Amino acid sequence: MSEAQRAGHILTSDGWVDGRIEFDSHIVAIEAGEVPADAPSIIPGFVDLHVPGGGGADVMQGEGAVRTAARLHARHGTTSFLPATITAPEDELIGALAGIGKVQTARQPGEARVLGAHMEGPYINVARLGAQPPFVRDPDPAFVEVVLGEGVVKLVTLAPEITGGLDMIRQLTAAGIVVQIGHSDADYETACAALKAGARGFTHLFNAMSPLRHRAPGVAGAALAHGEYAALIPDGIHVAPGAIKVALRCIPRLFVVTDATAAAGMPDGEYPLGTHTVTKHDESVFLVDGTLAGSALTMDRALANLLDLGLSLEEASLRTSTYPADFMGRLDRGRLQAGAWADLVLLDPARRLVEVIVEGEAVR
Repeated sequence: MSEAQRAGHILTSDGWVDGRIEFDSHIVAIEAGEVPADAPSIIPGFVDLHVPGGGGADVMQGEGAVRTAARLHARHGTTSFLPATITAPEDELIGALAGIGKVQTARQPGEARVLGAHMEGPYINVARLGAQPPFVRDPDPAFVEVVLGEGVVKLVTLAPEITGGLDMIRQLTAAGIVVQIGHSDADYETACAALKAGARGFTHLFNAMSPLRHRAPGVAGAALAHGEYAALIPDGIHVAPGAIKVALRCIPRLFVVTDATAAAGMPDGEYPLGTHTVTKHDESVFLVDGTLAGSALTMDRALANLLDLGLSLEEASLRTSTYPADFMGRLDRGRLQAGAWADLVLLDPARRLVEVIVEGEAVR
């Protein structure tokens, strides 16, 4: 790839630099220099660790659906992401992971980079299904070994209180898989035990987990008291602004995800979510019984919502890019510095997205 450059107000790992950023597939150099006051702000591309779909496609449908979601989210500033499988029979999970793996190893033009898969379930608590289909089961170490052999899964959401849950956390972390606590009805003590066993974070904080009560702190209380990392959906529907502010104050590296379903980027209507059908109305996505079922959020909107909460662009960028990359141990993503992948988002002075560059390729 030939070398390219962009000029603007650049948010580097060391702070803002006015000048130009030179890149091919990776960032070659960042050089200071004068730029117009209305030059674009250049920030790291967004890293989304929870994406069940987008553009009308559900990632459980296979390779083509994953590519559709990758194109949709790239146009909204996501430069790398984890497609998220949902609770399903084992053969369907293996098929979905195979499709994700094909996209991971062969990114096509216009797509965000797939970093691997986020396996959300099936090792979750039936009492905290949320919108997950009813295929919950207890951990099967032999099947987990099969999944690990695929080499695609990088992140797993599970409920530590189910039979064998803590042992599975140990098994996964020993294999280098990151574990989040989620879809869990665990008490505070069990959630703390899960952190000691190797779990590193929490899936869509406050949603589908035992809540914080003053005599029963639950999973949410463990997250607020002890969490270094947690993921949160900032669509204005899943979590109230005041609760987001509580989490920002308590959890040092809180980051955001979309949990975007096939409805993201689409008009109102019905869309697939595994074996479920969900309905998008305005910006909300529901099951037929009214249960919230993921979101229609995109990461550019997530950034805007953080800014509306009063976060600076620097802090919002940490939570949309750097912290999720750090959580996954990907220090080559989510930051603008020489040697990192050339994943860039350019914003106009009104903080509107004007250009997206994925690994040196302009996709918008």
